[in-house]
Amino acid sequence: MIELSIAFPIRVQNGGLFISRGVGSHPARKLNSWELVFVERGEFRIREDGCLFSVQAGESLLLRPGCQHVGEGKFPADLKFYWLHFDWLDVTLNSALRQTLLTIPQHTGVGSPSYIISLFRQFLNEQENVHRSIALECILLLILQQLSAAGSQESASESPGVALAYRAQQTLRTQYHLPLSTSQLAKELHCSADYLGRVYRRTFGLTLTEALHRQRVMAAEKLLISDSLSLKEVASRCGFSDTGYFRQIFRKHTGLTPAAWKRRYCKEHINSG
Repeated sequence: MIELSIAFPIRVQNGGLFISRGVGSHPARKLNSWELVFVERGEFRIREDGCLFSVQAGESLLLRPGCQHVGEGKFPADLKFYWLHFDWLDVTLNSALRQTLLTIPQHTGVGSPSYIISLFRQFLNEQENVHRSIALECILLLILQQLSAAGSQESASESPGVALAYRAQQTLRTQYHLPLSTSQLAKELHCSADYLGRVYRRTFGLTLTEALHRQRVMAAEKLLISDSLSLKEVASRCGFSDTGYFRQIFRKHTGLTPAAWKRRYCKEHINSG
């Protein structure tokens, strides 16, 4: 057996998943730790010492310790976000470690939201273990590395291709329930399907089809837990004409069948942060 000594610059406190029911608001408070928020669905609005942040789906926000934080308005009914509290440790850095320091933007979007979400889900599962392990710090470092990489690419947002990708994303968010295809989307945006697919994948780290499926699955999650609809009705409202295919895509993105998701909703890491 080989024993290794590993020094982490961070210490995790706890984390969770918040799913709004359309009531309440973020309390006014001042924390002694850092808080990382990642929005999967909806819009999260909060003030830090008077500065307003509007965090959209696929974006993260770092809230600083010692600042006054208060929510702006009531929680939207469709809001869903992950949160995580941690501390930066005062450690002595050698020259080798200094080269690995991360520059993390306070508020940023990420290229691959699905990967960040999978890391948060892994974090929450690991957190439930009786015996605490360094896995929590390892997962947090992976999340922070992704945010750092996203921040370093922000300057590319001035590219015409990136602007086109964001227009495509907006269309996916508002028209996901319609029978969309890459060719239809490209025609609407006055470009070729190949070009649109390339710039979208370069900007967001996934294909247009993957992004469309993700948007439809997020809409389905909300319908499954808030309405008494049949599976066929949920599938239809989210743009799926075939219930079996909807079930397949939903399981691919969430790891659960629609029925299992509905049963598990009130049990899985749901709290108010």
